Formats: sequence, structure tokens, C-alpha cells
Amino acid sequence: MIEIRWHGRGGQGAVTSVEMLALAAIEEGKYAQGFPAFGPERRGAPVMAFNRVSDKPIKIRSGIYRPDVVVVLDPSLVSLVPVTDGLKPDGILIVNTSKTASEIRKVLNYKGKLFTVDATHIAKEELGVPISNTTMLGAVLKATGVLKMDAMKSPLEHRFGRVAGKNMTAMKRAFNEMKQAKAA
Repeated sequence: MIEIRWHGRGGQGAVTSVEMLALAAIEEGKYAQGFPAFGPERRGAPVMAFNRVSDKPIKIRSGIYRPDVVVVLDPSLVSLVPVTDGLKPDGILIVNTSKTASEIRKVLNYKGKLFTVDATHIAKEELGVPISNTTMLGAVLKATGVLKMDAMKSPLEHRFGRVAGKNMTAMKRAFNEMKQAKAA
């Protein structure tokens, strides 16, 4: 089983990404959970959302405290929220940023496996808006191999209708443009 924690801001679509990843996993014959963790947050406030994906039934019904993967949708959260808390020593950190991996490592004092992609830039070019949630799904697929890219097609079409193709293009670009940082 793989457990993923998403960090974003209210209105950025973290919950939407979690939902689409879970639906795609189920369509691919896996077991999945996708759920948010928020209370009275408002648009722009930090939020978290979570995924579990497994080849076997998932019997856990609690929050995720020791994720295998952490995804950061909003680069400003890197210095505001303890995004690496609980991340397993062999875990994966994926950050939407235009900064270099060494800059991210320095801010977080993080030495583990790190992937970066400028998903906001890709989203602006492909979607016309700086909302990086579906773009970051491509980065998650590349870094984890949890699902095949084709598994995302149906959930994207269901959620976004006629603009699903643009979202798929943005996802594929993130998949291809993501960089793995050298080991610290």
C-alpha cells in the first residue's frame, strides 16, 4: 500500500486531485481511499488531503501520519507548513516550484528523495490558469508509478468535461518535465 499526503491551499484543488487519483486507481482494479482533512478553512488557507492505494482491500480508516509520499501544490507552503513531518525515511517529496532542488533542500533541511516540477507554469500555459492540481497528478504518477497515465483519462473526463484534454496535456507535461534531485 502507498500512502500520499497532499498539501495545498483552499481552492487549489488538492481534494479534487485526491478524488481523481482514487477513482483512477479503482478503475484500474486497485483499492483506494481519498479524503480531505480540513475544518473551517477558507479559500487560500493551508489544507491537507490524503490517498491510500493498494492491491489489497484497505482496512485502515484513520488519517495518514507516516506517508510514503508528500505532494506540495503551493510552493509557499514549503516555508510555512512542516510538509516533511512524518514522511518515511525512504519517502518521496514532490514539490511544485520554480526553485532549484538545492533551494528546497536548504529551506526544509531535507535529504531524502526529492522531485520538483514547475506545475504552476505548465498549468498557466496549458490551462490558462495557475491551478496546478491536475498537473501535479502527472508528477505523482511519474515519481511513484502507482498508476498508468491512461487510468486518469476517465476521471478527468468525468470531472472536467470538454477541458479534460487540456488537463491531460498538463499532466503529461509534468510527467515529462519533472526533475529528480540528486541525492543530498
